[in-house]
Amino acid sequence: MSRARYPRRLPAVALVAGLALAVSACGGGTTGTVVPEAAPSASAEQLNPNANLSKQNLTISVWPGYTPEDLAARVEEKLKVKVKVATHDTNEIIMGKLTAGADSGIDVAFVSGQYAQALNEAGLLEPIHPELIPNLANLYPEAKELAYDPGNTFSVPYTWGTTGICYRTDLLKTPPTSWNDLLAPPVDARKKVTMMTTERWLALPAVKALGLSVNTKSEEDLAKVKEKLIAAKPYLLGYDDVTFGDRLKSGEAVMVEAWDGWCPTSEKNIKFVVPKEGSDLWVDTMVVLKSSKNKEAAHAFINFILDPKIHGWAALNILYKVPNKAAMDKVPAELKQKNAPLQMSPSELLAGESIIDLGEDSAKYTRLATEVKAAQ
Repeated sequence: MSRARYPRRLPAVALVAGLALAVSACGGGTTGTVVPEAAPSASAEQLNPNANLSKQNLTISVWPGYTPEDLAARVEEKLKVKVKVATHDTNEIIMGKLTAGADSGIDVAFVSGQYAQALNEAGLLEPIHPELIPNLANLYPEAKELAYDPGNTFSVPYTWGTTGICYRTDLLKTPPTSWNDLLAPPVDARKKVTMMTTERWLALPAVKALGLSVNTKSEEDLAKVKEKLIAAKPYLLGYDDVTFGDRLKSGEAVMVEAWDGWCPTSEKNIKFVVPKEGSDLWVDTMVVLKSSKNKEAAHAFINFILDPKIHGWAALNILYKVPNKAAMDKVPAELKQKNAPLQMSPSELLAGESIIDLGEDSAKYTRLATEVKAAQ
């Protein structure tokens, strides 16, 4: 099996700060998981459920390796719709395209939840029309309880998971149970620990260790987070969003901050744990652009993805859980046994705190990450 070669969230620090200002309509969240009242519907037009899809063309933008290589051919065979698949390496790159002010030509984009929220509050998304997506019935009920989009009104979840500590059982005397084990590691782990470089995830270990919300905007809170992260720097091997799994397998690292699906738990001596202080709930979604001239085909595409045989590809090939009960029921027990994160239930995932868009306050996390990484 192959994994996606690129993570969903590589940093583009300057661009993030710019987007926070450009999408100033993004009201941001409170320090809990309550989302501000959404902007009015992006479009009031009525879609035609009997539209001739063969007269529509689709352009999809997705992370490399995040869908089957023959996705376009499969969609064309099933829906008789011509499909072009474009790729973006990061959320920031696709956000730059979608918020540039002109029609991007993209019909459906894959973005993480808080970015979908930002796009919707900027008036750039078509509301989801459930009558055109009958396969929404395959989703877990919990998939409608996502803080950035309760009820899936403007986005449809594709994958979901959490962040924790991925570690070598044979190279650590004591298994980690707390974020503090990562921030202040035991002697045998010092200089063999990595943390993520993307802003919200760089902050996450210290945020949760301090008992704070992943969506805190408090300057006082973030000052404490900064202090704790700087204190952890002498123990780090480095900040790493890409190669931490390889470093763990080689033994260069013994403990790393990791997204669950990127922790190589199929390896004999590698395990994943959600620290006792709790963690996040991240979601990658599909959204339809308001500017799309092929909205019926866009909805038909999302419905196609939600077919259990199609949606289950992500769990089988990139080891990310999908919020599709029918698809997860088809994942072989042997694969789940070898990759413990695949065994997490929706209720366990929802115990994590949803990351939401913070609007202009997102720049605070950009500044935090920059200052922490620059600190001596």
